[in-house]
Amino acid sequence: MIKVKIKTKDRNLTVPVPYVFLNIFSAVLTSKRLIKIVNNAIEQKGKKDFKVPQIERKDIKLLLQALVKHKGLHLVETKLKDGTEVKVKL
Repeated sequence: MIKVKIKTKDRNLTVPVPYVFLNIFSAVLTSKRLIKIVNNAIEQKGKKDFKVPQIERKDIKLLLQALVKHKGLHLVETKLKDGTEVKVKL
């Protein structure tokens, strides 16, 4: 499970993201239909030189499997000038 912690002056927020949601999101992200819709939207905006490449589902699956093996790893730790902190941990 990925844990996203956001700490501001007023509030603390922790959002747990289960790997099941990441698997579902990766299936949607790698769908040919979504890539086609995004590329058509880019063409309509007038940017014909850029296309979103097709990402293979098996590559994303390997990445997610590697994330599961490294529990406790801090992916992001940042602090802004206004005191806001964001931490992403596996």
